[in-house]
Amino acid sequence: MTKNKSDATDKKSDLAYNARNCWDVYSSAADRKLVNARADEYMRFLSTCKTERETIDYVLAAAEKAGFSQELTPTTQAYVRAQRGKTILLARRGKRPLSEGFRLVGAHADTPRIDLKQHPLYEDTDLGLMKTHYYGGIRKYQWLARELALHGVVVKKDGTLINVSVGEDPSEPVLTITDLLPHLAYKQVEQKVSDAFEAEKLNAVVGHEPAFDKKDTADENAAKENGRVKRHVLELLHSRYGINEADLFSAELQLVPAGPARSVGLDSSMIGGYGHDDRSCVFAALTALLAEKTPEHTQLVLFWDKEEIGSEGATGAQSYFFEYALDEILDSWEPGARLSRVFERGMAISADVNAAVDPDHLDVYEKRNAAYMGYGACFNKFTGHRGKVGANDAHPEFIAFLRNILDEAGVPWQMAELGKVDLGGGGTVAKFLAVYGMDVIDMGPAVLSMHSPFEVLSKVDMHATIEAFRAFLKS
Repeated sequence: MTKNKSDATDKKSDLAYNARNCWDVYSSAADRKLVNARADEYMRFLSTCKTERETIDYVLAAAEKAGFSQELTPTTQAYVRAQRGKTILLARRGKRPLSEGFRLVGAHADTPRIDLKQHPLYEDTDLGLMKTHYYGGIRKYQWLARELALHGVVVKKDGTLINVSVGEDPSEPVLTITDLLPHLAYKQVEQKVSDAFEAEKLNAVVGHEPAFDKKDTADENAAKENGRVKRHVLELLHSRYGINEADLFSAELQLVPAGPARSVGLDSSMIGGYGHDDRSCVFAALTALLAEKTPEHTQLVLFWDKEEIGSEGATGAQSYFFEYALDEILDSWEPGARLSRVFERGMAISADVNAAVDPDHLDVYEKRNAAYMGYGACFNKFTGHRGKVGANDAHPEFIAFLRNILDEAGVPWQMAELGKVDLGGGGTVAKFLAVYGMDVIDMGPAVLSMHSPFEVLSKVDMHATIEAFRAFLKS
């Protein structure tokens, strides 16, 4: 009888599950040095990559520096393909043929923000303003009365692409969306949050000084019709970027929090910044891929756009970009193999963050099944809302496989779901991968203040997430 028992069940101490705190696991001086080095590198990445285009540019440059080629041939060992500057696939050939499956880590490069409308610029009460349309699930009041930077691209009629970035350097001006002073907010504070902060009032202040026509006197200029502040803003845009108002029709300009990511806490144990969701997983997946250079199975790392609005469009996870790219890779590396069999034998991690338990809001979490900061990357067997609507629900066989991989590698991890059953929910790209028949589960670090302009992430969780993705990619 004893011979049939596993080592785990032979010891009573192993019968119960106990999560491991990452600070205890990575307690040596060498481990702490690596934790801090990766945190520093991640903060530089997060401070640089404020938009999906900037993120994909960073990934492409890092991939090419590591030897990935944009040219696909039968002998290519590391291939990278980007599309429209917003989505990218990195593939490293494994020892085994692609027809035996792959290991994929997929994340999204977009994050909630405030976009400019196509007719953005106007003037009111001698202020230059820009109309906006928010993107993704923001809480509007969090974006008021704070420093904002303007990032994005403008494309002129001749196809010239102009990169725009204003507000990151301390010497540069920032933009802002004003808030109502408390002295005049007696009615507003009695309203529901959804009514008190109107989307159409999220207008950015971009100017105040009027244009001055040197041919006229000051009195003549003052007597001219309204519009001089707007004209001055247009003059500045033309002087700096060579664009006019019509060029804003073919632009993608975004308001994002200005300034770099910072260490948080008196012990500097956390990272605060804009875009942990989901650029923390982009960084972790890229770092893991570049560290695991001799895989058993083909490694794929895939970063999409548009996840925050449903993974729509030509660069979202619902597009055929992944299918097209993998079809081309298969045709080059293993002609005659069936794409459907490759998909069915694939394994994937939908790399996305989870909501860390917030001690000030314990009423929305089910503490036994919640994610905690400091306990490593978190598996989400399912996402969706209420009765698991809109979710991929991972198979237990795959979860057992991943448990074994991480435990063998000594990587701490946790299992959780997003809040109490009837209090909300969310979705990821997992269900769009699952349609191909592959095994897939959501996994990523736990984050405080998710979707806010200043999210908070544990430095040791970032390290553990990288190690988890490494263990999976080389499995």
